[in-house]
Amino acid sequence: MKKKKKVQIIAPASTANLGPGFDCLGLGLGLYHTLNVCEGDGAGLEIRASGEGAETVSLDSGNMVYQAMMKVFSSAGYKPGKLLIESHNEIPLASGLGSSAAAQVVGLSAAMLLSEQSLDRRRLIRMGVEMEGHADNVVACVLGGLTVVGSSGEKIDYVRLEPPKSLGIVAVVPDFNLSTERARSVLPREVAFRDAVHNQSRVGLLVAALAGNRLESLRPAMEDVLHQPYRAGLIPGLEDVRQAALEAGALGAALSGAGPTILALVSAHKASVGEAMKGAWARRGVECRSLALQVDMTGLKAEMEGR
Repeated sequence: MKKKKKVQIIAPASTANLGPGFDCLGLGLGLYHTLNVCEGDGAGLEIRASGEGAETVSLDSGNMVYQAMMKVFSSAGYKPGKLLIESHNEIPLASGLGSSAAAQVVGLSAAMLLSEQSLDRRRLIRMGVEMEGHADNVVACVLGGLTVVGSSGEKIDYVRLEPPKSLGIVAVVPDFNLSTERARSVLPREVAFRDAVHNQSRVGLLVAALAGNRLESLRPAMEDVLHQPYRAGLIPGLEDVRQAALEAGALGAALSGAGPTILALVSAHKASVGEAMKGAWARRGVECRSLALQVDMTGLKAEMEGR
């Protein structure tokens, strides 16, 4: 008879790019996916989902969290007992806020603990990137804070930094979704040398500004020419919403990941920035909601009973 085990995993949302840092910058956000798994005697699977996207997620073996768990179980040669999986997700789906990265991370982490493996964050990141494909979101989800990622083939290098504690986030989520695949399909195969230099200089300035608490430098640091201009055709009002945020007092504003969420960094004026961004989208006929968030400084959290 298997000993009953319970595990709880909490993983944060994340935003990637922050404007110029395409595929290399990430930031943990205070919006969470909470997973509770109970493993008992016998066999079987029951999945319960609540929160964002609960009406659309699979409740059988096609569930993303369950598939992540099975990847770990399979690699460890572990046969689980009866599983009760309860998933509560606060992160909007297909909106550029790292919902799939968080789902992969909670599933992988739960399975590591249930199969009596150590929660090795470096291995967790590697497996998460294998499944998710986007190291910027996965690293920020696991570690929290500001993360800088360099990937070369299977090798993933990263550094975690502490952004200023005064930094806040306003994320405005429109009522339409945009898949990462669709958002990547409009990007060019080649870019002008001057555009590469432009973004490279902005990434350096952005990391220095956040690490050194030089928030007045964020506005120029978050300017991008590599991906946002090409994605603007998929996101009506992108530049209008960004400019509205800046005019309302935001420190900087950019597309969150592949979008369509637009994110503003703030130290004050959260409510007015959010309202200004919503108003700009309303003038385009787009309904949206504003989320006032903090930076998540902790990343993944895990607790287990019955070990």
